[in-house]
Amino acid sequence: MKGAAHCGCALSTLVAQAGTVKRIQKQDVQAGDRLGILTANSTYHVRMAEDGWCEVSGGWFDNKGVAPFRTRIAGCTWGSCVLMVDVVAACGLCVEFGNRVVTSPVRMLIHLPGGSEN
Repeated sequence: MKGAAHCGCALSTLVAQAGTVKRIQKQDVQAGDRLGILTANSTYHVRMAEDGWCEVSGGWFDNKGVAPFRTRIAGCTWGSCVLMVDVVAACGLCVEFGNRVVTSPVRMLIHLPGGSEN
């Protein structure tokens, strides 16, 4: 059993790749910011609230009829083997929400700072 065996690759490989993907760090978002997250299967709309909370629509949340859903973003993962808790979303990774919903891999990210809408 080598490294992160559940992922099929070594932890050192995951760490090296983490620095090269386009991502949005938790420290870079504030209350009022909006995010558009396009994944392989869905589109999610996130409005950041106070204290790390957010309201999420789209994808699973719309399919279950619970949008907008108030939750937190736990972080990003390569498929549930390593969770990057300081990242909101990153291209190629899956977003894990606080209610345990995990998206398909992210294809595109849009970050609109609060107050930037016309």
